[in-house]
Amino acid sequence: MKALYKIVALVGVSIAATSCFDKSKPNYQFFPNMYESVAYETYSQSSAFKGGKEGLKPAHGTIKRGFEPYDIPNTPEGYALAKANLKSPLDSLSVDAEKGAELFNIYCAICHGEKGDGQGNLVKREKFLGVPNYADREITEGSIFHVITYGLNSMGSHANQLSQKERWMVTAHVLKLKGELNK
Repeated sequence: MKALYKIVALVGVSIAATSCFDKSKPNYQFFPNMYESVAYETYSQSSAFKGGKEGLKPAHGTIKRGFEPYDIPNTPEGYALAKANLKSPLDSLSVDAEKGAELFNIYCAICHGEKGDGQGNLVKREKFLGVPNYADREITEGSIFHVITYGLNSMGSHANQLSQKERWMVTAHVLKLKGELNK
């Protein structure tokens, strides 16, 4: 008999518990700030950060992990210095010719052409004019790397898209294309 009372009581409690549930309202939230976080407007003044600023600036002189600084300035004198003195730190085993060609085709061939003749798709469609043919230019490893790093005239910098090693691989590919054009 006691077992029957226990069963009836259990069924009654379960009916009462499920009948109070309302599907149109959410259940009680534990840690509601994890579900509904405070929205901060980007670059706005906020009390969440020290001094009401968006965040803290990195310490002076810090660089991101894996970044190698390039000390030659972006000036005509810096270009001449790079052209005369800068040499690739990569030896023949470190240069991946296929990777250099692939990166050149991704970032450079649209303007300079796949052969380096200055006849890329944008030049053919007359979006950019005056893109040089590598055969017509006196270029060195240093000048190519410097221009890829900082850009020159209408060409923008590719330092954010390519790491320093990748820029040197593209430089090796450009010199290869120049050699093929001069034959």
